[in-house]
Amino acid sequence: MAIRRFVVPVTLSSGGAAEVYSPVLSGKLVSIRYVKDDFADTVDFVLTAEDTGETLWSEENVTASATRHPRAATHSTAGAAALYAAAGTAVNDKIALGQDRVKIVIANGGNATSGTFHITIDG
Repeated sequence: MAIRRFVVPVTLSSGGAAEVYSPVLSGKLVSIRYVKDDFADTVDFVLTAEDTGETLWSEENVTASATRHPRAATHSTAGAAALYAAAGTAVNDKIALGQDRVKIVIANGGNATSGTFHITIDG
């Protein structure tokens, strides 16, 4: 598979909010990189898969550029949470996107400020 990067610039309204979308993506989500331009330090992000609603990144009061590698809990074929046997710690894996867009909702970012998201997909 090939690693692909999609860049999504975001400019907020005078109320400090925005809702934008990535292109349609297919593959496993590797990472999301937020590059701060002039968003306020009170900026809040909620990134979800548009069709499924699955949360990819949700964080409040992000003050600087940041990279996240979102992972989701895995389950057995019976629907039970997959755990490492000894410690009982959840087993997580990359989140798959199938012909879906990343919905980026931003609040509290400041008047007409901007920032950029880099979405990296394996597939």
